[in-house]
Amino acid sequence: MQTQDLIEALSSDLRRVPPHALERRLGAAAALGMMVTLILVLVGLGLRPDLARAILGGMFWLKLGYTASIGLGALAMTATLARPEASHISALKWLLIPMALMGLLGVVDLAETPFSAWGYLWMGRSWKICPFLIFALAIPIYLGLMIAFHRFAPSRLMMTGAVAGLAAGGLAATIYCLHCPEASPLFVLTWYTLGMALAGLAGALAGERLLRW
Repeated sequence: MQTQDLIEALSSDLRRVPPHALERRLGAAAALGMMVTLILVLVGLGLRPDLARAILGGMFWLKLGYTASIGLGALAMTATLARPEASHISALKWLLIPMALMGLLGVVDLAETPFSAWGYLWMGRSWKICPFLIFALAIPIYLGLMIAFHRFAPSRLMMTGAVAGLAAGGLAATIYCLHCPEASPLFVLTWYTLGMALAGLAGALAGERLLRW
């Protein structure tokens, strides 16, 4: 068989892939995982009792915007890494912007608070469990993304797993905001970020195995 004949034979049954099919598949997987995480929050943790009042305040939306920007930004980068030609993740540097803004708010908060209360601003009441709850809530979202990846061909498995884990952590932290009453920017920057980072670390370790093709 001539080379050209072989190419034509292999390509004869190819079906046209709809535009943005990869992004839609990842988005659907993330949405399904978020639904599971939301149910876990509602059933296992419950909504914060002052939620109706909290949504009228600025800090609730700042916290929500912080976690959502990291989750959605990492999810967009995950879509890039799902393609075999992806070679770098330089776009992740943009995630430093919400971190820097939250850090600036934390400095302002410290400046306006007596030194004796700084420890509470940092620790709050739930610092011991907050990162681990976010990590646990990220698992359904991460698993959904891994299932979606069965149709993809990533070439940098550990890195892709890490970014997918970070995306899952950010989206899980966004849902966790519905339960968590902590309102200090310093608390959010420290313990929420740690929870998302734990999800990213676990995603990197799991990705090496789950993303093989």
